[in-house]
Amino acid sequence: MGLFKKKAKSKEEKTIYRMVVDRGNGFYSWNGKLYHSDIVRACIKPRTKALGKCVAKHVRTTVVQGDNGTEKKVEVNPVVNIRFLLEEPNKYMSGQMMQEKVANQLSLNGNAFILIMRDANGVPAGLYPIPASTVEAKYDEYDELWLKFYYDNGRNDSFRYEDIIHIREDYINNDLFGEVPQESLADIMDSVNTSDQGMKNAIKNSSVVRWLLKFTSALRPEDMKEATKRFAEDYLSVESGGLGVAATDAKAEAIQVTPHDYVPNAAQTKEQIERIYAYFGTNEKIVHSTYTEDEWISYYEQAVEPIAAQMSREYSRKLFSRLERSRGNQIVFESSALTFASMKSKLELVQFVDRGIMTPNEVRGYLNLVPIPGGDVALLRKDTGYMGDDRSEGGENE
Repeated sequence: MGLFKKKAKSKEEKTIYRMVVDRGNGFYSWNGKLYHSDIVRACIKPRTKALGKCVAKHVRTTVVQGDNGTEKKVEVNPVVNIRFLLEEPNKYMSGQMMQEKVANQLSLNGNAFILIMRDANGVPAGLYPIPASTVEAKYDEYDELWLKFYYDNGRNDSFRYEDIIHIREDYINNDLFGEVPQESLADIMDSVNTSDQGMKNAIKNSSVVRWLLKFTSALRPEDMKEATKRFAEDYLSVESGGLGVAATDAKAEAIQVTPHDYVPNAAQTKEQIERIYAYFGTNEKIVHSTYTEDEWISYYEQAVEPIAAQMSREYSRKLFSRLERSRGNQIVFESSALTFASMKSKLELVQFVDRGIMTPNEVRGYLNLVPIPGGDVALLRKDTGYMGDDRSEGGENE
């Protein structure tokens, strides 16, 4: 039954969605601690850090009448309250830390929820990520959608969906929630866990079992045990004073056991890890920070930019009314793949400054330099002009 299917007001319809929590809830054979896996954490960390570095800004674009006709006027952070809300969403964390927390929840659950706290006038006054273990969606008698969150301590809260910023991915089957990675990762995580256990046992066995005696004739258990003990005392003991040469008769064959006899197939283990990388849209170079500039741009456009765009639209939709959005108000999460570009590419941005494409402070930001006074004004070379402009140098154009 779809969540948004029309229903009678006398009946209550609800959908329950279980979140993946760090403490585990019995859904996974690896104890549900998905974030405890070093592979999973390595996969999601690059995107988490990149989304945390996105700078949230309130942008207001209006149309004004200028000398050359109508022009667009762009204001950045025109309202102080919204600016501080984005920089410091609540008293416990900065905007960067909240964005990283939301990114982690999104990667582990396919969903992330942010509660909008409003003042008496309905103006947004705080943003709080919701660390729920279970989410229940339902309509009330007035056909208004509510989300009921259950926490690990047994408590629960219900909030209107209008007051929730809901970020999701793998949005396909459910009418409201994105898909959790439980079913997709369950089998492969079991395989990786088995390989890890095999590696652990190999290390243990390598320090315990070093020789294997293969008897060619049937012996009683006590005789086999006695022969093994005698072999160890005669040839393996450091106090035996032997010459470093061991000899056996035709009744037994001594085989040396090396650690790699117990180690799981390395190629198979690597293939399993690559499948996890593929699920999270990453690869070994991104995880180990050995990527080239083009490789990072490809990863950014595939894994980071779509989520940043969704956050911009959802923040704008929930923080501003339709009337405010019609007047050009929106939230933009500003980031660029150029942040991770090489120094050579960053230095080439200088040529955009004298063409008015970028301001000096924008270029300095990519170079990790502090802004300078007057650096927010766009510059333009004096030897350029508009197409078809017949005004000569030194005349009216000057």
